[in-house]
Amino acid sequence: MAKIGVFDSGVGGITVVKEINKILPEDTIIYYGDNKNFHYENLSVDQIREHCMKIVEFLVLNGVDAVVVACSVATAAALDTLKSRFAHIPIVGVIDTGAKVGVEMTSNNSIGIFATPATVAMDAYPKALRNINRKISVFQKGCPKLCYMIEDGWEDTLENDEVVKEYLSYIPEQTDTLLLGCTHYPLIRHVIARYFKGTIVDSAKETADTVKKELFLKAGKSKKNKNGDPEYYISGDIKKFKEVAADFLGEDINKVYKIEL
Repeated sequence: MAKIGVFDSGVGGITVVKEINKILPEDTIIYYGDNKNFHYENLSVDQIREHCMKIVEFLVLNGVDAVVVACSVATAAALDTLKSRFAHIPIVGVIDTGAKVGVEMTSNNSIGIFATPATVAMDAYPKALRNINRKISVFQKGCPKLCYMIEDGWEDTLENDEVVKEYLSYIPEQTDTLLLGCTHYPLIRHVIARYFKGTIVDSAKETADTVKKELFLKAGKSKKNKNGDPEYYISGDIKKFKEVAADFLGEDINKVYKIEL
């Protein structure tokens, strides 16, 4: 049984947790949600790296065998630094994995991206997509409102639908694939699907697959022991995190602890 550390600036990383649970049900997940410092969008690159270093140090001290940076902004800002500092364990981000799925799914090389403004500004997804296929046409839209609305607990209202429709209006009609470039956004995939009729993809499953491969390479074999319950460590509001996470996972989460790093 392996231990997998997953972290995000809030609740969005549970979209990755859900996929890891499907693919690696025998393993235990330790999650850190840094919702006190939500949203990393508002921090400098150096500040993001500092938070990420502290979180990964915490996860390593808790005995994890691999780490998932389940946040696009953190991946863009800190992944290379984390891999250098913690070279003894696999560390997986969500940008390259998301780009891989997008390229596989598009039939006309036209991909739209919903992401946070900071991720858009770093041009992280277009670079990753074009590293795979130079012919890809990429249309990005920064969506500053969505993360906050999801973190606070999304409500299916006409007003909220209008926010999604507004952001989609910036994506050209010929776009056949929409890449959700923030781990929060799959929480409202059903809303986005009402108004975008192409293929909607995110990095969660591919990220889980990558973690499985990395653990196999590290351990040489897969252990099939029963997993322990996921452990959730939160830096801010536990109650709101539990509500949003339980709604998405379809089950109550029990082991939730508050700890500030």
